[in-house]
Amino acid sequence: MHPHVLIAGGGIGGLAAALALLRLGIDVDVYEQARELREVGAGVQISANGNHTLYALGLQAAMEALAVETQGKEIRLWNTGQTWKLFDLGPVSVERYGYPYCTVWRPDLLAVLADAVRRLKPNAIHLGVQCAGFTQANGRVTLRLADGGAPAGDLLIGADGVHSTIRSQLFGAGKARFTGFAAWRGVIPMERLPAHLRRPIGTNWVGPGSHVVHYPLRSGVLMNFVGFVERPDWQVESWMMRGDPADLLRDYAGWHGDVVTMIRAIDEPFQWALASRPPLERWGVGHVTLLGDACHPTLPMLAQGAVMALEDGFILARCLSASATIEVALQRYEQARIERTTRIVIGSAENGERFHNKKLGDAAEAARFVETEWAKQRVDDRYDWLFRYDVTTAPI
Repeated sequence: MHPHVLIAGGGIGGLAAALALLRLGIDVDVYEQARELREVGAGVQISANGNHTLYALGLQAAMEALAVETQGKEIRLWNTGQTWKLFDLGPVSVERYGYPYCTVWRPDLLAVLADAVRRLKPNAIHLGVQCAGFTQANGRVTLRLADGGAPAGDLLIGADGVHSTIRSQLFGAGKARFTGFAAWRGVIPMERLPAHLRRPIGTNWVGPGSHVVHYPLRSGVLMNFVGFVERPDWQVESWMMRGDPADLLRDYAGWHGDVVTMIRAIDEPFQWALASRPPLERWGVGHVTLLGDACHPTLPMLAQGAVMALEDGFILARCLSASATIEVALQRYEQARIERTTRIVIGSAENGERFHNKKLGDAAEAARFVETEWAKQRVDDRYDWLFRYDVTTAPI
């Protein structure tokens, strides 16, 4: 089966799906509303299962050139700085799961995917076109563009993010629920930080009502900083809202000096509110389906949002290549992915509660809590099944 596939959205998930499809000889056109392909200047964690997907897409060399291979993860207590090893990565990740755990700047990852798509089909990505909806009849789908364009194909994939226009038409907009979490983000030139903060380690600072994640990017030239706070007064669901550095400092008053040092080194912090929508029980109707944040938006507490989108695109391409009809392919795609992605969404929410637990306010009680919640067996239970997933052999 060699359908012509339309993809609404040129983010990480949409481009990964396009690349996977083109590599299987399936024609693709991607429609993206931005006039240039760009991602917010932030970091993304790509665990072993995500790198397995990227390598299977032929991107190993490109990833090795731009990513930082993370050597481990650790937990640090918000006020004392007490440190616990979460797990080893680096060679351990490769030995255990077959692939490294990396951190990468989102614009770099998007550029790698776009370049790979264009090598296979130079005119596949259409920029500056806003998707306004679709119609489908007799096995064909027509994408309605805001400028009046109406490209047609055999299948439409809604990869248009958490505010998906395609999802809204399929199943209704669905009310987003503010989670109570607001987030700060910033990218810091590594040279501004003291030597002990420049390690290739992913660090989670945990505290009552707040936590911080930081890790290196771009071969260690940059440090990515993300801070999560429980704040009911900030509900703008945008990654591009500039914040006041003084507000960021106030949100982390009393935190360890290492956290304050990083905050003071951020030139321009951004903030956004984290909203959630319940996972869908069904992702498609007819010849239209969804992937990534359009169908399973998640809190970023398991670092699997981008990875889920990569996996979705690869599995969907496999299903289309292996099925006699589009209807069968989409059924197989949903069956292969819904249980896993729903489990990730739930696990991410549980991690949010863990990172912000009130017991972390008292040093002695915090130590007992961390040593219990991040005991080796519990960590293995939370992460091992994630990292072992194989997009090339997962049942479809």
